[in-house]
Amino acid sequence: MDALSDARFPVEHVTIVGCDLRLEERVTGRVTTLRATLAGLVGGVIVGIFIGLFLGLFTTSTYGVLALVFWGLLWGAIIGALFGFSGHAFLGGSRDFDSRSALVAGRYDVLVAASHLEQARALLQRGGGGGVPPTPPGAPSAAESAGRAAAANPPRTPEEAPGRPAEDSALGARSAQAPSADPRRPES
Repeated sequence: MDALSDARFPVEHVTIVGCDLRLEERVTGRVTTLRATLAGLVGGVIVGIFIGLFLGLFTTSTYGVLALVFWGLLWGAIIGALFGFSGHAFLGGSRDFDSRSALVAGRYDVLVAASHLEQARALLQRGGGGGVPPTPPGAPSAAESAGRAAAANPPRTPEEAPGRPAEDSALGARSAQAPSADPRRPES
């Protein structure tokens, strides 16, 4: 993708699709009562400072602003620590670890509009982009293949035009329809 962008290719005609998505959850540590209390305390301090600063906008003296920020910080720390402690206690050890989640793709497919495919292929082959499958000799170009497929199966209604989501009448909402990529999973 960087090679195309550096060659001044119109990148607005490129789509990057993440395939084989999976949710990865990385455990970062154990959550103890002390750690939950400290996390609540820090969150409470931040909220308390902002409340104190907001209330300080309506005060005419500098000492009044400082006093409001101090009391906001103090009460925020106390209330935040209580919420952190009680929240952890109510869980009863059912989730006593901390984790970070990330959506990760197994592979990425780079799709280019048919009208710009040959230009992108030439730029990547010339620039050593790698991973670009060559067009077999005598085979039609991707643009010609896409044009023939569109001519053979023209959309019957505007809703069936390429790039338009299909209407889900059961829900009354629009959703993109895609066939199941997993051969073990039947299509619905």
